[in-house]
Amino acid sequence: MKPAPDGNERHDDPGVGPTGALSLRVSVATLVRVVFDAPVGGQPLVALERTATALAGGRRGEVAVVAKPFGGGVTLTDPGALREVIGAFHFDSERSRRERDARLQVRPEAWERVKRICLDHLRPGETSILDPSPHRELAEELRDTLGAAIGPEDYRLRPLGMRVQDAPRPSTNVRAPGRPTVRVYYVFEARWRTRSVIRAMVENSRATSDRDLAMAALRDAQEGGRGRANGVLVLELDRLRRAILATPTEHRGAPHTVEGHRLAGNVPVVLDDAELPGYRTYEPPAS
Repeated sequence: MKPAPDGNERHDDPGVGPTGALSLRVSVATLVRVVFDAPVGGQPLVALERTATALAGGRRGEVAVVAKPFGGGVTLTDPGALREVIGAFHFDSERSRRERDARLQVRPEAWERVKRICLDHLRPGETSILDPSPHRELAEELRDTLGAAIGPEDYRLRPLGMRVQDAPRPSTNVRAPGRPTVRVYYVFEARWRTRSVIRAMVENSRATSDRDLAMAALRDAQEGGRGRANGVLVLELDRLRRAILATPTEHRGAPHTVEGHRLAGNVPVVLDDAELPGYRTYEPPAS
């Protein structure tokens, strides 16, 4: 359905994309700090999702390789209930509408109400409008990356809180490039229990270079795919933390290079002792 110019689409069918009124993009996502003890030595390790994306369909041979926390879009479980609270909204893309990701276009004056809804769902199990549980995203990402079937029994999950970026920044998302965006991150820690998955993550990180992933993404593009390839990057948690904390606070939201690997600007979000410019932290309720 073509969205109406003022955002007043049917109650049960939000439109897609920004309008003159729905000019603020809101991205609500989960980020997960995947941690475990090294199989040899026992030092704490952190696993990041490493993604390679062929640019311009791979025609120029350019590939972006970046490591980021596991996680993804929060599910909007009840669009009608959200509309009753904030008024008209659109999804930011057809893919977000299809998957009901809470990546939305809203009126700027609705932002504080959206944030209040997110805070109300900070307690695990609250799923009336949003479902911030990261289990589905973790299962999908590790299946795509390792070919491993995993479930909640493989790790111990605990919420670390919520981090909110109030000041709009241009989006770098390929489906909404440059749009003014505010961000909400539900942050969790998944401490891994299953030894076979731990070994698979460590081996994938050791055996797969950034160049390997870049070449795989190019091959995928040339064969008619999306031009994507995924892997795991395992780093010592203490080394990552020291590298982030050594960066001036005002630059921590920018991409970093750590041990020769490009890290996304949201990696510091999962480090609970890393102050970030423009972010406010909300602690989870006491259990």
